Amino acid sequence: MDLGFASAILPDLSLEEVLAFAAAEGFDCVEVMCWPTDATDQRRYAGVTHIDVAALDEQGVQRVHELTRKYGVSISALGYYPNPLAADPVESDTYVKHIGRVIEAARMLDVEVVNTFIGRDPSLPIERQWERVEHIWRPLVAQAEAAGVKIGIENCPMLFSLDEWPGGKNLAISPTVWRELFERLPSPSLGLNFDPSHLVWQGIDISRALSEFANKLVHVHLKDEHVDQELLYQRGIMGLGWHVPKIPGLGDIDWVEFFETLRSVGWNRPVVIEVEDRTFEDSLEGRKEAIRRSGQYVRTVMEYGAR
Repeated sequence: MDLGFASAILPDLSLEEVLAFAAAEGFDCVEVMCWPTDATDQRRYAGVTHIDVAALDEQGVQRVHELTRKYGVSISALGYYPNPLAADPVESDTYVKHIGRVIEAARMLDVEVVNTFIGRDPSLPIERQWERVEHIWRPLVAQAEAAGVKIGIENCPMLFSLDEWPGGKNLAISPTVWRELFERLPSPSLGLNFDPSHLVWQGIDISRALSEFANKLVHVHLKDEHVDQELLYQRGIMGLGWHVPKIPGLGDIDWVEFFETLRSVGWNRPVVIEVEDRTFEDSLEGRKEAIRRSGQYVRTVMEYGAR
């Protein structure tokens, strides 16, 4: 498995600087963020642009290829994580159009995967959103099929702040939903960008989910999650803030078991560290250190699990 990281944590660096850092730290690949340069989404980790897909032309494609060759670091996926099912149709349309641009950019760059969210209107139950899911996503999936690109839907509920309450802004959260999604949109170009951290606080068995949906994995994120048992007691599962993302090894995931399961289901493609740990976010050097420490830990676990 190639090991990489998601570029969202390094918004202050150019694409070349990101790839140079990845090479210096021994990473094989990077998931490159592709938000619109005029994005108004101000949530954490949004709005990061390391490839401007709206302006990408053949010269830009060649420049990206030159950089990946120069540093010996590949692109595992292009990433853009908005809410294409936003209740406001103008907002939704803006996101959908840019997802289409990212898919086209992936085709131009010979990148196999585009990672994103299905989206959700947080005020509505999941059962009332399927018609809209099909209306919005059938054309995008068809575009991905024609482009030879796979869409990786991350399984993040996007339920962390009051503006996302009560339903969250991404409905692809659990095995029941994944089954329904893949039945309604049965395409080899639609799969999961599997992030185990979001299953921890939902009480979903990570290894079982990996095994059941092995044939729908198109990308893998490595992020840990810590459940604060005292805050869980005080606030209950309907409250906010009792679970927090951590770098691998500082949360509750059994990473040896995780990699054993990945290997058992035949995954031999990139695994990508996603840093969302506030402990390291005060400075660029701190965020670099988070990537560095994560890489060191993950390599040790991968080597141990391979014996």
